[in-house]
Amino acid sequence: WAGLVGTGFSVLIRLELSAPGSVLGDFQLYNLIVTTHGLVMIFFLVMPMMMGGFGNSLVPMMLSLPDMGFPRLNNVSFWVLPVSMGLLFCSAFSEGGFGGGWTLYPPLSSVMGHSGPAMDFLILSLHIGGASSIMASINFYSTWGNMRAGCHQFYRVPLFCTSIGVTSFLLILAMPVLAGALTMLLTDRNFKTSFFDPTGLGDPLL
Repeated sequence: WAGLVGTGFSVLIRLELSAPGSVLGDFQLYNLIVTTHGLVMIFFLVMPMMMGGFGNSLVPMMLSLPDMGFPRLNNVSFWVLPVSMGLLFCSAFSEGGFGGGWTLYPPLSSVMGHSGPAMDFLILSLHIGGASSIMASINFYSTWGNMRAGCHQFYRVPLFCTSIGVTSFLLILAMPVLAGALTMLLTDRNFKTSFFDPTGLGDPLL
């Protein structure tokens, strides 16, 4: 479903770029569509499908296991994704939405760039999506590392399982960094800190 939504946004992007001038009639709407397309495709299609979908289907089968290591953790990591996507669409419908690009760079993501609640909804959405990725990655990494059958030494594990394990390890390292940056952005917006604000000796490149 997320793939269909992202594809719809992609069609709208192509429509806007198909002719000179503004086809949609609203440049902020176009920026919102580009931003939402990027976030939906990465956080709600590629990561859940490539990691979650193929991983849950193939890793237990390839390692001769009845199920993943932590099935309930798997379940939670799936069911928080609709909540996260709902918050993303709450962001799109709040005061014109956030149109600063899917990379969320300041100053477009700061209060100066987008002062309404759209960015705050987006930060909360990505926090929950990041928690989902961390939970799924812990599950995949522990399954790959600790639950191989006796005949599956590391050099005999299928390459797909190894790729899932390595990707899970990298996600466990990377997602808390994203969460920390989002938290700093949230405090910049709501609690007058200046991690990304040069006037308070912050660094917008941080």
